Amino acid sequence: MTSGLWELVLQGIWVTVQLLVLSALVAAAVAFGVGMARTHRLWIVRFLAGVYTEVFRGTSALIMIFWVFFVLPVAFGWQLVPLWAGTLALGLTYGAYGAEIVRGALNSVDPAQREGGIALSFTPWQRMRLILLPQAVPEMIPSFTNLLVELLKGTALVSITGMGDLAFSANLVRLALQQSAEIYTYILLIYFVIAFLLTRGMRGLERKLKAGVGKPVGRTPDQELHRPETTGVGAAGSLGGVGAGGASS
Repeated sequence: MTSGLWELVLQGIWVTVQLLVLSALVAAAVAFGVGMARTHRLWIVRFLAGVYTEVFRGTSALIMIFWVFFVLPVAFGWQLVPLWAGTLALGLTYGAYGAEIVRGALNSVDPAQREGGIALSFTPWQRMRLILLPQAVPEMIPSFTNLLVELLKGTALVSITGMGDLAFSANLVRLALQQSAEIYTYILLIYFVIAFLLTRGMRGLERKLKAGVGKPVGRTPDQELHRPETTGVGAAGSLGGVGAGGASS
């Protein structure tokens, strides 16, 4: 390929990365918001979150992109540029799948942890933020990794709106060179490399999060090993010894 055509492909990669990052942020916000709502104590909150999840999981992402880009301007007069239309459609769709991941991970936390938070008089938000999420989030990472890779592949759907993503750029190059096999082989490899980098990054995040679960905050392992006893039986014995010594003197 000529340098101009390679530049077109590189621009497509940049647009795809932008769309992936933006739609992933929207999907993450939706996933955590709706997923936590699915575990709410009020039935109406759970019901509304369930309706959203079922609707967006049961509709095609391709049709959702069509609806946001072509129907939304006609129905409400809001015309979105292709990047934001794709971001909204993909974020809402994949966020519904992510909400079920969040719900499942939160429900898998030992009920004794919730009961402990109640015994400590924590508010529901404090129990969620301090007890449930720190234990549930590491368990979400493998499923979120798969969902992120699926989202990457789903970004190719926005090419129907004329957005210059990687798939759209590849089609232009194919039409210019009439070399379908070579061009689409390159594009497959590019998608694979991006997905591989995402997978390795998420695995590193998973290891980091799991390494911090259950460890006290603000102390190193050596400090915990040599921490003097200030409470419990040992402390009571030492205080008793001091008191006895003071009495005998």
